[in-house]
Amino acid sequence: MTNNNIAVIGLSVMGSNLALNMADNGYKVAVYNRTTSVMEEMIKTFPHENVEGKATLKELVSSLEKPRKFVIMVKAGAAVDAVIEQLLEYIEEGDIIIDGGNSFFKDTQRRYDYLLEKNIHFFGVGISGGEEGARRGPAIMPGGNAEAYKEIQPILEDISAKVNDIPCCSYTSTGGAGHYVKMVHNGIEYGDMQLISEAYTILKHIGGFSNEELQQIFEKWNSEELESYLIEITANIFKVKDPEGDGYLVDKILDKSGQKGTGKWTTEQAVDLGIDISVISSSLNARYMSSFKDERVRAEREFGRKPYEVVAEREQLIKQVKESLFAAKLIAYAQGFKLLQAAEAEYGWTFDYAQIAKIFRGGCIIQAKLLQNIIDAYTNNPKLENLIFDPFFKQTISKNQDSLRETVILAIKNQLPVTSFSNALTYLDVYTTANSGANLIQAQRDYFGAHTFERTDREGSFHYDWVGNNAK
Repeated sequence: MTNNNIAVIGLSVMGSNLALNMADNGYKVAVYNRTTSVMEEMIKTFPHENVEGKATLKELVSSLEKPRKFVIMVKAGAAVDAVIEQLLEYIEEGDIIIDGGNSFFKDTQRRYDYLLEKNIHFFGVGISGGEEGARRGPAIMPGGNAEAYKEIQPILEDISAKVNDIPCCSYTSTGGAGHYVKMVHNGIEYGDMQLISEAYTILKHIGGFSNEELQQIFEKWNSEELESYLIEITANIFKVKDPEGDGYLVDKILDKSGQKGTGKWTTEQAVDLGIDISVISSSLNARYMSSFKDERVRAEREFGRKPYEVVAEREQLIKQVKESLFAAKLIAYAQGFKLLQAAEAEYGWTFDYAQIAKIFRGGCIIQAKLLQNIIDAYTNNPKLENLIFDPFFKQTISKNQDSLRETVILAIKNQLPVTSFSNALTYLDVYTTANSGANLIQAQRDYFGAHTFERTDREGSFHYDWVGNNAK
């Protein structure tokens, strides 16, 4: 009986929650897992009148209305390719396969091209919000054929998060565009988290604030211009007492942060496309460095560390760090969107940046009040060269940059690492410096490699015989 609207393949936490989300929204969902017991356990634990388990792929395919729609929620990489090959035994032209995992965009583009030859539509769909988002409404970033998107648009928009009744889901562009947008989202997420971490360590060590005070500070910030999901959960973290002993849980957590690869992909793409995303890249390096815990303990012991100088003007420090954090966050978002612009040109995509910002407003990790400012910026000027040229960004960064400088100086004096704060400041200084020292670098390149140079006073490409003329 072909009465199911869509199928979900892969019933881990994300897959099962997406299936239940679809079912809650009135869609009849067929579910399948390679290990049948996993499917049976899901059906038993979360019974739903709109969810139907299938023991084989053949049964799954046969239960779907046409064009058949499949959401693959398996581990990125070879597993996705394996599922696609298995489905090809049963599906036909016009059917739609959706990869909702964290796949690398070039893999998505390869699969898109491969299936296009078979007249099967493939969508790489970025999904952000974790298990809670998957269940109640994530941010969704679809990429694929624009015409075929109409077949899956109602489902994806219905299950997505909503802000003012507007779905946090919007078609991005063709091929691997959806997963690229998700990758950049995660890169911005890395930067944002590192900046918040640095604000926390400054307030803790140089401000001398307790966890109770930090909770109040972040809670207040979340009611102002810094309002965001990450600031909100940070405030909540400081409330939690250690269930295994005295004190607070956050103080018992080892300072080693993990990562799953999307921050690395974002940095690699920035290198390939020649874009400075130093706030994001430095946040990735900070995670790498955090993993060397034993070496860091040894290095502190051998190099020594002066006691932190706690400031007397604590309220002034709160204001200074808040302004620094906001300026640096704006720069991190500007870097992320600059990378999207470079990718659009490189891969032949067509992005609507205001729409992308609308996707990020709800359901995802980087949802923040400032996204409305990004929407306004690109609505007013869709061809904006860099977000820092937008009047709001320009005014806010200009107003807060002195605080950012003072914060970086204060941290450096205290041997407190602020890699992302300092990279945000350096990016601003480089970007706003008309005449840099790169002329000397180009002279050096021409000296040892005859790479030529341009001149400031005439057109063309030039080479100078540095060795011959210096030998005279």
